[in-house]
Amino acid sequence: MTKILDLPSSKSQSAKSSPIASPVAMPDGIAWHRWLLPLQGAMAVNEPPLDRLAIEAELDSYATCKTPVNRSKLLSCLRTHLDQAKASLCESFYHSNDGAVYVGMHAWVIDILLQSLYAQTQKQCVGGDELALIAVGGYGRGEMAPFSDIDIMFLMPKKVTETHTKFIEFMLYILWDLGLKIGHSTRSLTESIDAANDDQTVLTSLLEMRHVAGDNSMWVKLNRAVQRKIAKQKPLAYVEEKLGERDLRHKRFGDTRYVVEPNVKDGKGGLRDLHSLFWITKYAYRANSIIEIVKKGVLRDAEARKFALAQRFLWTVRCHLHLHADRPEERLDFEAQMIIAPRLGFADRGGLRGVERFMKRYYLAARSVGNLTRIFCAAMETDFRKSLIDWRPDFLRTHELDPFHIESGRVRLADDVLFRDAPIRLIELFAIAQKHDADVHPSTLQRVTRALSTLDSKTRDDAQANQLFLDILTSRKNPERVLRLMNESGVFGRFLPDFGRIVAMMQFDMYHSYTVDEHTLKAIGILHGIETGALRQAAPIATEVMPEIGSRRALYVAMLLHDIAKGRSGNHSVLGAEVALVVCPRLGLSHEETETVSWLILHHLLMSKIAFRYDLNDPQTIEDFASIVQSPERL
Repeated sequence: MTKILDLPSSKSQSAKSSPIASPVAMPDGIAWHRWLLPLQGAMAVNEPPLDRLAIEAELDSYATCKTPVNRSKLLSCLRTHLDQAKASLCESFYHSNDGAVYVGMHAWVIDILLQSLYAQTQKQCVGGDELALIAVGGYGRGEMAPFSDIDIMFLMPKKVTETHTKFIEFMLYILWDLGLKIGHSTRSLTESIDAANDDQTVLTSLLEMRHVAGDNSMWVKLNRAVQRKIAKQKPLAYVEEKLGERDLRHKRFGDTRYVVEPNVKDGKGGLRDLHSLFWITKYAYRANSIIEIVKKGVLRDAEARKFALAQRFLWTVRCHLHLHADRPEERLDFEAQMIIAPRLGFADRGGLRGVERFMKRYYLAARSVGNLTRIFCAAMETDFRKSLIDWRPDFLRTHELDPFHIESGRVRLADDVLFRDAPIRLIELFAIAQKHDADVHPSTLQRVTRALSTLDSKTRDDAQANQLFLDILTSRKNPERVLRLMNESGVFGRFLPDFGRIVAMMQFDMYHSYTVDEHTLKAIGILHGIETGALRQAAPIATEVMPEIGSRRALYVAMLLHDIAKGRSGNHSVLGAEVALVVCPRLGLSHEETETVSWLILHHLLMSKIAFRYDLNDPQTIEDFASIVQSPERL
């Protein structure tokens, strides 16, 4: 069991008096609210991680009445206090395993450091009263992993003088000498707005900005200017661009959240996807936090809590990853998985190694991120596109699918019809999507997620529901797409509980590139490619013999179930063959088909085992193989 620190609910007096300005109110006493606002949550319940008064007293002791502290003393003092604070954060993190606390406290450390340095720079240089130091990017959100960049902006007056430049350079050189990785920009208010007009990345960074030090009135003016700019824009234009950026990023990292060595930050289902939802929240709904989105009715309380849990877990993993690598590493490779799993308390249990249980937890968190993205998209479709739906030509809708209709290539359940009144509709939905090459409307997927609990044993035993599922699996159109959609929505594992057990299950070896469920879905897609001839060049023999197979249904069901018993104590081929004897009749397969499926699963590793471990030139090897296979159909 993972050891996660339960945060206390009381606020420290020192946190209340912090000089840090923020447009976001302090979170209430609910723990998961603080996970959504790491910096504000840290300030609400903890003492400051750096003692600014102690730093200033030490520096004052080095100064004389006429000259401020010299640069080397300033650097030494700040480095000592920074190193002590980071060491303390690291020790606390290894005790609590709470990434949300770490990233918030680390951001607070940097805030106090910058405020102290800014105050000392004002004693060394003039011009500081006319500048504002603004936190942007991840630092602006109040989220700092151990080796995150510190993104800051110096907000300047209209007329920049040499004194302003010297002030900024003094600060930057100290920060660089401290070994901090600083991402900085220097702009006036007008230049900031112009840059935001030209570059969505700049606009996004301004959505996350916080005042840290200097002239607060300048930050207030910039914040108001940004809000005025947003008010004049159409939310969907920004949202669609951000979702487009997300899709391109996903393609760079494999376009699946189920790779065995995922990128925690930029991969599909990673932290960057949560950041995208945060940006959409800020821009489209003029909200400062996910908590405000709940109050606006966009998310339910339970959905926001899932957001918080996913974010907290991903932050915890990322912090461990940085500390293990001693650098800003985002790829959760095999070595890191082996190190981090026991640190989070994952031990071997129930046929699964500790590292496999850890990665299953990771993939489930990544899937939650995908579900939340769909819910956001559904809400925006409803809130911002109502006027667009009215003018769409009627031929874009198919009315004979009552209670469903196809709208712009997406299947949608009528608003006045509920899944819970007839849970078989959860299967019908995907059968229609498969038959008509359609996607599923985001609002309907949102309703699917909320109705999963209604898919019970009665629906699982329903003959019509099983026939619909079998039709999807054995469709002449590639079933991989719709089966993956069923899996992502949670319907697949709910309808076929044995499959649910392998969802997000990692295969900790060098032979598999995906989780068990993703491997299975890709295998079904490859089988379809062989059948249609799309893979003739890669698999010519398999393509040639495929039309000679007597039972397509048995082959596709065997492909679905071949790894169904992974993660259980015992031989997964033997156990999987036993599962098939139960599942196949439920799906409507005949006794003969059931026996074939069970045999295929039992021996699905036989050919590769003989090919790689035995002498194929030995006649006895061939005879032994033939005695097991017995027929060309099984072969």
